[in-house]
Amino acid sequence: MGAISLDDDWVDAFPSSTPRTLVLVGCTGNGKSATGNSILQRNAFVSDASSAGVTRTCELRTTVSEDGQILHVIDTPGLFDCTAKTEYVGKEIAKCINLAKDGIHAILVVVSVNKRFSEQEAAVLSRLKTLFGQKMIDYMILVFTGGDELEYHEKTLEDYLGHACPEPLKEILHQCENRRVLFNNRTRDQRKKNKQVQELLYLVNLVEAKTGGKPYTDKLFVEQKKGATKLHDQTEELFKKEREEQLIKQITESFELKVKESTLRLEQQLKEEKAARLNAEVLVHAAQRKSEYEMKKLRESLERAEQELRSQAQNTLIHKLRERLERAERKLRDLLTTLMEKAENARRSAV
Repeated sequence: MGAISLDDDWVDAFPSSTPRTLVLVGCTGNGKSATGNSILQRNAFVSDASSAGVTRTCELRTTVSEDGQILHVIDTPGLFDCTAKTEYVGKEIAKCINLAKDGIHAILVVVSVNKRFSEQEAAVLSRLKTLFGQKMIDYMILVFTGGDELEYHEKTLEDYLGHACPEPLKEILHQCENRRVLFNNRTRDQRKKNKQVQELLYLVNLVEAKTGGKPYTDKLFVEQKKGATKLHDQTEELFKKEREEQLIKQITESFELKVKESTLRLEQQLKEEKAARLNAEVLVHAAQRKSEYEMKKLRESLERAEQELRSQAQNTLIHKLRERLERAERKLRDLLTTLMEKAENARRSAV
């Protein structure tokens, strides 16, 4: 990824009187409008730090450089954002085509060094190919914004690209033959402003040399100018496919979420059941111990009762025996008394 170096006496390889049309594309928030203003050297487009995007429709502004170079710059809204509706995209692309009446000399894909290069950024190229055909690669230039941030950290664009450059970004740079330039849209240094615009126009010259100086006028342009619906249909099909993919992704994520929630509920239920089972086992063991204790006390009570009954029975028998013995003793005394009386009477009778 070698850097492009320009001398101050750089000369345009093509006639400066040839008007050139440059189209700015890219995701919302990458600085397309600010880059357009830097190219035009004035605040022609409304630019602001907003995640929602400022540009609402395609706009064309023109400038004439000091050497007579005529530049048409077309700024586009976030045509490649996932939230863009098909009808809106088709309408804006048609407007862009109508604004570029003589074709496009360069397609400037704006990428911010302040944002992580995402799948959405990589999808821009894929959508461009789908909408404008494979030929657009020959007209593509990558414009990296955020040069002020790199300068603040004393880094170059080569440092940024060389440090863990994402593979999709490497692939895009390879396809467009490393046509890229760094813009500092906040600099007040006029020399820096002129230099970065010169570097960009040098790359535009490379595009014209590669394409034979012919602007990009794909058959889709012609069909659109004739009022054909092919572009809209292709756009509709593209976004329909993306919506289907998003819907499948949403359904999959929703299903995975529900499975996860069901799993968590089941795990929680199992935990609660396990806790309840352990608690029940504790209660059963406690009841068993209590029952064993109660049974032991009952057996002891029965034994005491039996002993008491046996003791009572013995007392009753002894009492009865004593009564019998007393009766026998009384009878024996009575008998002895009677015998003694008879003996006394007999003795008396003998005297």
